[in-house]
Amino acid sequence: MSQQMNDVIHLCCELSAKEKIKTTVKESSKGSVTAGGLAFAGGLVGGPLGIAVGGAVGGLLGCWMTSGEFKPLPQIINELTPEQQQKLYDDVMAIVGDVQWTDSAQLTALVTGNASLQEQVTAAVLTYVTTELQAEGHYIE
Repeated sequence: MSQQMNDVIHLCCELSAKEKIKTTVKESSKGSVTAGGLAFAGGLVGGPLGIAVGGAVGGLLGCWMTSGEFKPLPQIINELTPEQQQKLYDDVMAIVGDVQWTDSAQLTALVTGNASLQEQVTAAVLTYVTTELQAEGHYIE
């Protein structure tokens, strides 16, 4: 991987850490289907009490099934394959292509020092995560 690509990937990690963005892989529907399905089955077998028990068991099972699905975005970016990192790099370079820098610290300072540029790069990262990884970004308060 080129130094310039490393700098851009580092920038993406820094911005997403600064913005405190976590991602959710679209697998959380498994948990909700499990909880709802077991509540329904419990209702068929045990009536109102069965709904409560089935919902509780289904909720716990759904929670277990989706544990580990929420990850900080910098972790996701660092775990990308080289091909995925290249695509992210290309997307970000379309925005910062005119910026001249010598290392990742300078690139990060230049981008974070320009609110418009920072917004554009952050939006590009979130768009990449949404379209390429089928994940959703969430800001943490």
